Amino acid sequence: MAMAESRVIKAVFPSVTNHHNTLFGGEALAWMDETAFIAATRFCRKPIVTVSSDRIDFKKPIPAGTMAELIASVIHVGNTSLKVEVNIYIEAMDKDQREHAIRGVFTMVAIDSERKPTAVLTEDLFDLCPTCQF
Repeated sequence: MAMAESRVIKAVFPSVTNHHNTLFGGEALAWMDETAFIAATRFCRKPIVTVSSDRIDFKKPIPAGTMAELIASVIHVGNTSLKVEVNIYIEAMDKDQREHAIRGVFTMVAIDSERKPTAVLTEDLFDLCPTCQF
């Protein structure tokens, strides 16, 4: 369970911003998907693919020149799938201030060598996972 959370910090440079000088929504989604993938992979150590994203709430624009911390947490484990919540917090580079900007949930599926869904956890790990639903 210690690997159920992953954190990534990105700098928001002008190359990933729109004409409003804020982070492109699609870039934020890509960052979130990547961080969800990392959390899911660290959790089960199996090949993982994204199968869906639930509602994504863009609460605050992310301006160029800020840092974005993405925090991904495994919030549900099924037989072959995991749900990973990803939150983005922004920080100005010159202030000790942090604000919640974006939240979303991604559904990831573990796959085998033939790219077919496979069990997320082995039987010996079931008891170690309080969020698991089998």
